[in-house]
Amino acid sequence: MAARLVKRCTCFLREATRLAPAVSAVGQLRLARRAQKPLTSSATSSSSRLPGPLSELVEKEQVFTPYPERQEVDQLIEKATRPEELLELLGGGHCLHENHAALTLIQLSRLLSEKPKDKALLIQDARFRQLLHLVNSQITAVWHGTLVKLLRSLYALGLPPTSKELRSVEQEVRWRMRRLKYKHLAFLAESSANYMQEQDSQELLAELLVQLERRWAEIDDSRMLVAMMMKTGHLSESLMTRLEDKCLELVEHFGPEELRKVLVTLAAQNRRSVPLLRAISYHLVQKPFPLTKGILLDLAYAYGKLGFHQTQVFQRLAADLLPHTPSLTSSEVARCTKSFAFLKWLNLPLFEAFAQVHEKLGSELAGLEPALQVDVVWALCVLQQVLEAELQAVLHPEFHTQFLGVESPKDQSTFQKLLHINATAQLEHPEYTGPLLPASALVPRPSALDRKVTPLQKELQETLKGLLGSADKGSFMVATQYGWVLDAEVLLDTDSQLLPLRAFVAPHLALPSGSQPLPPGAKRLAFLRWEFPNFNSRSKDLLGRFVLARRHLLAAGFLLVDVPYYEWLELKSEWQKSAYLKDKMRKAVAEELAK
Repeated sequence: MAARLVKRCTCFLREATRLAPAVSAVGQLRLARRAQKPLTSSATSSSSRLPGPLSELVEKEQVFTPYPERQEVDQLIEKATRPEELLELLGGGHCLHENHAALTLIQLSRLLSEKPKDKALLIQDARFRQLLHLVNSQITAVWHGTLVKLLRSLYALGLPPTSKELRSVEQEVRWRMRRLKYKHLAFLAESSANYMQEQDSQELLAELLVQLERRWAEIDDSRMLVAMMMKTGHLSESLMTRLEDKCLELVEHFGPEELRKVLVTLAAQNRRSVPLLRAISYHLVQKPFPLTKGILLDLAYAYGKLGFHQTQVFQRLAADLLPHTPSLTSSEVARCTKSFAFLKWLNLPLFEAFAQVHEKLGSELAGLEPALQVDVVWALCVLQQVLEAELQAVLHPEFHTQFLGVESPKDQSTFQKLLHINATAQLEHPEYTGPLLPASALVPRPSALDRKVTPLQKELQETLKGLLGSADKGSFMVATQYGWVLDAEVLLDTDSQLLPLRAFVAPHLALPSGSQPLPPGAKRLAFLRWEFPNFNSRSKDLLGRFVLARRHLLAAGFLLVDVPYYEWLELKSEWQKSAYLKDKMRKAVAEELAK
């Protein structure tokens, strides 16, 4: 057997030596430019002069023909400004090679990109059908880059999903999928993914996404990478993960615009990729490139949406935004403040500048979206800078009725802010004459108390129940007409003894409670627990929302007993917790008497 194997190898080597000059000639033939002739005649004439085995080789080699030299028709296609100029090329005596028909369709798509009526007329044109037939008959000879642009153009022109020519081009793309360059796959995904979903081409889209994921290591262009994250990342979880990995490799080459696009894409898809966010944050801090106002606002939005804290980045954003504050519109101020509010991060110079900007609101407030209008007025209430006209704008019946009886969480949140605005008008603006929310709107909804009980809340209630001794001496989870919920409420007489709470009138409740007036010198105490999320980032300062709550309750006549989480965590035994609450109550009363 060994001898037979050696003999066969010898024959193969002899045949290879004999064919070497011919193969070299084929290589020169492929590189040489040739005059324009039909593809089939060129291949036939070349192969007819060569021996049998070489003829087969040439036929295989001619699958990818060199691009013909540029002709007059190429310029006519590129310079055409009307569809009619392109359609006239069919009958103008021009010699169209296999790519001309495809290029004509691509140019037609560009010219009609924003003319849907003209697209419908074009599809009915016989010359357009002739173009489609010509492309379909020569589809295997269309070059790769032209092929993917052709498919995108056919989608954009609105060919029906049942079109034979469209299905033929899709099938050709599927056959060539593994041979296409990555940039061609990326272009097809960016430009045609939505069309594929609409045209019921799910199989082609699935194959495309698989190829993009398998060949992700071929990405070497930051622009392509960012575009793919924006356009196709949401279509495949595994592909998006690969793209994030590639971002980590290329992030040092990103400019400010690319960093912005990546962050906004992550925020839009709610992908909190910590390694990538850390890398982007590092380059934002270290690189001195200038950031425009639009980029700064988008960066603030992305960090706020993802809840990613990076103090050095926030400091740079605040420092770079400060010079832009005079040019910020009302909606931009609202966007930026909301983003920093999500991060629970405060920069006093920036926020003081934002507060001054609200002087422009007189003419712009009514033009804002209703929910955003409420957000802005509510923020001004927190800052104690709201004007009577701004209160009237959102408390007017024609405005606030759209939020009554709403069910969506977003609209309920907006209505909750309307309650706070109404309380601000009642409690902090004695000169305010109306309008106000109707009494029926002030009745707390069941959802106001339908929240998960926290460990601090549970321990506080258990300790207070032990101190009160009797159930009628206090109330828990009291929903007020001001939109705030008290953890507990008690009533003390002049000797600091507990009174039966439900026997006395309670003006802070929307529904009547008791009938007896408060005894002279009686004091109403409200217990408020403050959890970790209620504070600014890395500080013991309450967020503006809860500062507003304390102001409202103090203005309503309550004495406040604050129970912050960081003090409660230091209490280990039940005796310590009871002594802590008693001491807090005595201090609240003593401070009131000292006034």
